[in-house]
Amino acid sequence: MGVEERRRQLIGVALELFSQRSPDQVSIDEIAAAAGISRPLVYHYFPGKLSLYEAALKRASDDLAERFVEPREGPLGERLLRVMHRFFDFVDEHGPGFSALMRGGPAAGSSRANALIDGVRQAAYVQIVGHLEVERPSARLELVIRSWISLAESTALLWLDGRRVPRRELEVQLVHDFGALAAVAAAYDDEMGALVRRLVEDEPADGPFAELAGRLLTLASPPAA
Repeated sequence: MGVEERRRQLIGVALELFSQRSPDQVSIDEIAAAAGISRPLVYHYFPGKLSLYEAALKRASDDLAERFVEPREGPLGERLLRVMHRFFDFVDEHGPGFSALMRGGPAAGSSRANALIDGVRQAAYVQIVGHLEVERPSARLELVIRSWISLAESTALLWLDGRRVPRRELEVQLVHDFGALAAVAAAYDDEMGALVRRLVEDEPADGPFAELAGRLLTLASPPAA
């Protein structure tokens, strides 16, 4: 293989192994065996496991950032639901690696790893702002979006620990969470209020946000005698 082809192969092999187990549990010997090459040859292409992990992380972070890309067509609730479905596809496919990265793995403290994670968060933020069709997000709107992205991360980590809540329910719940965060912010800010009203006007009666409203109204209704 050529140099770049071999590097791509090793990154792919490492990413597959890191997806099955925490990166600190995967040895260079295992990576070499899975790639069908010797241990010294792995070091010929990468100085050590940390550099290989960061290269695999770069590929994974690019993949994850792409999962937030969604055509800006149709109701926002349905768009966010598709994004959450792809996000949980990624979490499902890369569970141990995703968990190790967010909770602290071999490269979690490196500036390179931190920059890649922040890059994914920023890519997600930019995508959501674009869907909201806001050129200059207010401080309150930025707080809503970034809080929601953090909530999606923490929800995914908790789900991986036993998967006790059905994945599909969590995908819908996170879309509802976005609507709830925006609605609470709207109660304190006229600009957010106008944004939420505009979004609600475009939502169909059977969409995720309408479902949330229906659930909340049910909770607020007194029980039947």
